[in-house]
Amino acid sequence: MALPGEIIESTHELLNAHAQVWNHIFKFILPMSLKCAVQLNIPDIIKNHGKPITLSELISALPINKAKSQYIHRIMRVLVHYKFFIKVDIKDENEQNESYWLTPSSNFLLKDSPLCVTPYLLLVLDPTLMKPWNSMSEWLADDRVTATETTHGLKFWELAKTITNLNELFNEAMAGDTRFVSHVMLKDCEKLFEGVESLVDVGGGTGTMAKAIADAFPEMKCTVLDLPHVVSGLEGVSNLNYVGGDMFQAIPTADVVLLKWILHNWNDEGCIKILKKCRDAMPRKERGGKVIIIDIVLGYKEENDTVKEDQLFFDIGMMVYLNGKERSEKEWEKLFLDAGFSSYKITPALGVRSIIEVYP
Repeated sequence: MALPGEIIESTHELLNAHAQVWNHIFKFILPMSLKCAVQLNIPDIIKNHGKPITLSELISALPINKAKSQYIHRIMRVLVHYKFFIKVDIKDENEQNESYWLTPSSNFLLKDSPLCVTPYLLLVLDPTLMKPWNSMSEWLADDRVTATETTHGLKFWELAKTITNLNELFNEAMAGDTRFVSHVMLKDCEKLFEGVESLVDVGGGTGTMAKAIADAFPEMKCTVLDLPHVVSGLEGVSNLNYVGGDMFQAIPTADVVLLKWILHNWNDEGCIKILKKCRDAMPRKERGGKVIIIDIVLGYKEENDTVKEDQLFFDIGMMVYLNGKERSEKEWEKLFLDAGFSSYKITPALGVRSIIEVYP
């Protein structure tokens, strides 16, 4: 193997290195092809067909200019290669017809699926959010806090408020992600909430997570804290209520404070301020007080390559969009100690993310 800076002598090594660079240069084609398939409703068309669908049947069902039908198999070929769909051979009237069917991954793209990630896909690939990626080098040379500000002249949250469609996509994406997390967490981590009488979901949006917890534990009193314009007009039920406020100012008192994907949005100084408000809102550890954080812990335990890539990608995303970051266990520990907490426990139960229980 050639050392850094050395000329590559082996043709095999040369070709492999070149192929790797090309692979990543053109990697953007995969998500854009997937976005096209979702916008054409291909996953749902296949599902509604009730069985593997032939290329001709798929083309007939698509809202496209039929003069461009020859391009569909090329898009599907890419998506089959990356296992978003599979090809199966169906024998019909003594003929073998190559057909497409769903995979576990494509099931997450179905509009009627409670775990649908399509809003997230459309959010991340929205042209407004794609532009800052073209400004990374410019941003590193200027005095703006994020590449989003370099590109649009606004912070991410200001941008979301300004562009209605972007704000709607963001809310739909977060709600969809919360449904996924609550599905896994309440299925496999029920003990997390044993004995908890009250919980406040900080930055809980329209209450997707809190509603799931309140339904699973009807004896628990749940509160959603978010900015006044987010919770305005939302009606609670007997064990769920909404509070408009600012987590940097005050958090309603509860046994447990839940922070789902909140802290990675902020720098260390912001996180410490939030965590101190959490500590003020809860009882001592002996009385059940704790913070439950759902967030990435970089490099925790042995993760597969896909999970590692996702974690690294999210870290760069936090850098580009917000003044936040993903953190290693050591970095999390320092935050907890600086905010006055005594101990913590990490449970890697959510794939890319972990559940962190932090005790006062």
